[in-house]
Amino acid sequence: MRQFIRHPTDIPIRLEKQAGAAGESTAEVSTSLQNISHGGLCCITSRPFAIGEKVTVSILLAKPPFSSNAEVMWCRYAELGYEIGLHFLNAEDAYAVRMVEQVCHIEHYKREAFINEGRTLTGEQAAAEWIMKFASGFPGAATPDMAEE
Repeated sequence: MRQFIRHPTDIPIRLEKQAGAAGESTAEVSTSLQNISHGGLCCITSRPFAIGEKVTVSILLAKPPFSSNAEVMWCRYAELGYEIGLHFLNAEDAYAVRMVEQVCHIEHYKREAFINEGRTLTGEQAAAEWIMKFASGFPGAATPDMAEE
């Protein structure tokens, strides 16, 4: 049973494989965030990652950009590539992702308003509308944990 609600999103992110002890080169992969939980996130990539592999997750849409170290908890083949489950390594990052999650929701709301209603909103307008409509239902802080499948 899932302990934390995860929210679907379509925000672009970047994963960078962390160099190992042998000093191997890092590889960057651009991907899309599928959902986010209090302790981690799920994304789809074009290549698989090994369970236990360490990566740096960057969400450049956030201002300032969000970056955190994470560990691959699971990886499975999916129709569009590979679904990767990541767990944040730092409890402070797991908390900070709550703010990033809100930014992602607001950006998604802004895109949906344009696609579905033809409305072009500024970031401030989208934030004000999203807060008025959805902030009261936004889950509060909880103990950091990687949401299970």
